[in-house]
Amino acid sequence: MAHIAELPNVLNDSDPMIPRLMRVVKNRPETSNTFTLTLEDPDRIPFKFEPGQFNMVGIAGVGEVPVSVCGDPDSPMLVVHTIRAVGAITDALRRVVPGQFVMVRGPYGHGWPLREAEGHDVVIVCGGIGLAPMRPAVYRLLQARDRYGKCAMLYGTRTEKDILFKREFMRWRTRKDFRFELTLDRGRGVWRGNVGVVTDLISRLDVDAPNTIAMVCGYEMMMRFIVSSLIAQKLDPSRIFISMERNMKCGVGLCGHCQLRGTFVCRSGPVYRYSDIASLLPVREL
Repeated sequence: MAHIAELPNVLNDSDPMIPRLMRVVKNRPETSNTFTLTLEDPDRIPFKFEPGQFNMVGIAGVGEVPVSVCGDPDSPMLVVHTIRAVGAITDALRRVVPGQFVMVRGPYGHGWPLREAEGHDVVIVCGGIGLAPMRPAVYRLLQARDRYGKCAMLYGTRTEKDILFKREFMRWRTRKDFRFELTLDRGRGVWRGNVGVVTDLISRLDVDAPNTIAMVCGYEMMMRFIVSSLIAQKLDPSRIFISMERNMKCGVGLCGHCQLRGTFVCRSGPVYRYSDIASLLPVREL
């Protein structure tokens, strides 16, 4: 487990709890309850992060919430977060307009194992807003495509109206070196694509299990089913990585809200090797 001083890219080395004010560049609706904030440092200081890391984002006098960074890690002048409005803080963030400022602390935690995955096939499986934490990893994979073997991404969401980043999907689908599959829980109207849960897509993959690394993100129950399906494809649990974003409040392991038995998600995660925490996931209220 890393010490606080060892965490990468902490914005204020003397006190990682001090936020940075960032200007809102754009606030774009994604779905009926999800929006994407694009931020910039008013002093044009680059924001460096690794795919899978998160920030604490908030408004003075209202509060802050943990949100994965979902922009391009190779475009450090803009900080991008896709957020689902589910409470007072996220509702307040949803109402900010360009020119206003929000508080940002981070980036925190450990991200996706992209360096470890070099030379291997990569399978990405995510559901709903779980696509947002995975998006920077997709950017990095596609920008360094020659470093990896076969790459596939499987994404599932409830309805066509809940699909995130639709324009990017169109670009990803046109690439011959990147397999992209989308499925909806419920297909209606003119939808002619896949219908069913995302685990249905896993059985269609021709997986070279000893040479494959899988990355999974979604709500916990979904991830359990996804992992079970990947293990049924002979993937070793040590080659499956999942993102655990639960109850983080401080970002630096002080408050204890995100403690998962002997680990703090904000510091040891949010990305974990599945074999390291498999025994903890079935424990209720842990």
